[in-house]
Amino acid sequence: MIDYPALAALAEIARRGSFDAAARALGITQPAVSQRIKSLEARMGQVLLDRGPPVTPTEAGLRLIAHWGQVQLLEAGLAITPAARPTIRIAINADSLASWAIAALPQAPGLVDLVIDDQDHAESWLRAGLVSAAITGQRGPVPGCDSFELGAMRYLAVARPDFIGRHFAEGITAKALASVPALIFNSKDGLQDLWVRQHFGDNIALPCHMIPNAEAFVQATRLGMGWGMSPELMIADDLRDGLLVPLRADAALDVRLYWQIARIMAPSLAPLTRAIRRAAAAALIQ
Repeated sequence: MIDYPALAALAEIARRGSFDAAARALGITQPAVSQRIKSLEARMGQVLLDRGPPVTPTEAGLRLIAHWGQVQLLEAGLAITPAARPTIRIAINADSLASWAIAALPQAPGLVDLVIDDQDHAESWLRAGLVSAAITGQRGPVPGCDSFELGAMRYLAVARPDFIGRHFAEGITAKALASVPALIFNSKDGLQDLWVRQHFGDNIALPCHMIPNAEAFVQATRLGMGWGMSPELMIADDLRDGLLVPLRADAALDVRLYWQIARIMAPSLAPLTRAIRRAAAAALIQ
């Protein structure tokens, strides 16, 4: 049987970034935390924490932390530990978090621990057992999970009008796109490339700025740093006021989203699932 006090120490270290902070949260001494982790690593036969700095969990450590969160949530549902606050790990894409999904998170029955990842990669967190639920771009379901279709998030390729006039004087062409700065969220962000392939039939090595923050990404577009694929939800006012305009009319890219949740956790997370589905129904294209 796994030592649950040791799992609690592991989870607190991961959340708070140090042995000292974990000790304060648990109300024990730092040497006691160290001993718990040493014993757990010996029992598991592998390193669970990269001592850093900063201190971060290894992949094996993440799996144990996810298990601990699920145990807490199940026990809370059974009123075994009514005073405990379970931690719910959820994988979510940055654009959903910044535009509509945050409204549902207060319905989580415990502390929320978000993993921010692209919707096309969030499913891998579920498959590895590292999260209890995820917003994904795949219908699924992942084995052992339930899947709920949420709707589509509409993306538009947009830029400032003066940016378009300066860089696309001869029109939006594949040749121009190969030399004009684009905005990319991170290396996993394939929306710009997908849009280019759909409308120009080419794979183009886009010159790009990397802006790994949803709000800053939109702001960089407003400031004329480049063109980018932005959620219509986040730029509705900019489109209305003419600050941003689509590169091509009627060339939206709709990304369908799904809520996938570990079946064993579904009863305990039912209020959160209902809230996610309500928020999606109000914001996304159905």
